[in-house]
Amino acid sequence: MNQLSDWLAHCERLHPKNIDLGLERVQAVAQRLDLRFECPVVTVAGTNGKGSTCAMLEAIALQAGYRTGVYTSPHLVHFEERCRIGGEIVQAQDLLPHFERVEAARAAGGVALTYFEFTTLAILNLMAASGLDLAILEVGLGGRLDAVNVIDTDCAIVTSIDLDHQEFLGPDRESIGREKAGILREGRPAIVSDPMPPHSAIQYAGALGADLWLLGRDFNFSGDKQQWAWAGRGRRYAGLAYPALRGANQLLNASGVLAAFEALRSRLPVTAQAIRNGLAMVELPGRFQIVPGQPVLVLDVAHNPHSVAALAANLDAMGFYPTTHAVFGAMADKDLGPMLAKMGPLVDRWYFTDLPTQRAASARALRERWQAAPGRRDVPASTHASPEDALRAATAAAEPTDRIVVFGSFYTVGGVLAHGVPRLSSKHLG
Repeated sequence: MNQLSDWLAHCERLHPKNIDLGLERVQAVAQRLDLRFECPVVTVAGTNGKGSTCAMLEAIALQAGYRTGVYTSPHLVHFEERCRIGGEIVQAQDLLPHFERVEAARAAGGVALTYFEFTTLAILNLMAASGLDLAILEVGLGGRLDAVNVIDTDCAIVTSIDLDHQEFLGPDRESIGREKAGILREGRPAIVSDPMPPHSAIQYAGALGADLWLLGRDFNFSGDKQQWAWAGRGRRYAGLAYPALRGANQLLNASGVLAAFEALRSRLPVTAQAIRNGLAMVELPGRFQIVPGQPVLVLDVAHNPHSVAALAANLDAMGFYPTTHAVFGAMADKDLGPMLAKMGPLVDRWYFTDLPTQRAASARALRERWQAAPGRRDVPASTHASPEDALRAATAAAEPTDRIVVFGSFYTVGGVLAHGVPRLSSKHLG
């Protein structure tokens, strides 16, 4: 296998399940690989805000002159997006020897890894061999039993906790909070940036003996329309510009990031200027990403009720648009009712789309779910075979002063980005 696509196809065939939570298989292979990091490791868990938190950690560390490695998932368009070294997406060819190493270790032990477990180990192996100053690891699902948790963190960050993946993590925030807290380690900093964390997470941190940093107790922030300020246990920053990432929750994420750097100051000092520059330059595709032009285009991977509520608030704050067109595709196991209800008042025309995975709800099923919603607005709705087709239809129907929102699954936003963004029809050019 001399192509990344060959290895990814191989990974998909190894295990009968897409998700099979548990660390025993991953630990067995990691031990054979002698997988370890010589640099500080920050592990990030949470329902929403993980990607933004990782991006801000990376941007500030890069501005401070550190060599960073970042692992995030899933990807939007290309698998290689899941790993960045020194701020650059890894090349497919650079991943191949690490897939080979994982395969040799896996086969020697007769271990059946899932796609996620295998690819996670390959990327971790690459990162461990890359001479990093800081490793930033985003949890895929939950925390306690996620493959990323095979690495002992030096500083854990738990972002917002809300309902998602209940079939794996439990039926309520308390159950889910306990699973997220599974990334914490005894005596190590544990940053919780959720302003109302579940009691289970706090209780677990106390019983474990983690160094718990709570928003509102150990660190906090304040701000006005022009700037914001942060204060922690031993340091304050005033007159900060808002992060380049848009959205109402980004100060929560940024506050957790600054707490993590404060907690790691003895091992990874950063200057105030690095913080200012990093927050000003941070980028993250698909998170309330506004593509300028006519009509304006908003891309957001909001795919659960909590993140869709944040998207709705952010859209509301953008001001007036005559018509808002919404392209939406989602997984069938998501809590679709609250998501459609939150966006309903803002959307004047729906474009429901199929997605290229068996886990997805069909466009027809999404439209039927929307039609059955009590009190919904009676607006036009259509179904489409792909996100690209749906966006093309929305672009054709939209006036230059309208707004198009593409949201839902990573497959929805990724499907648009993969084919380029069709803009400026003859109507708009006229």
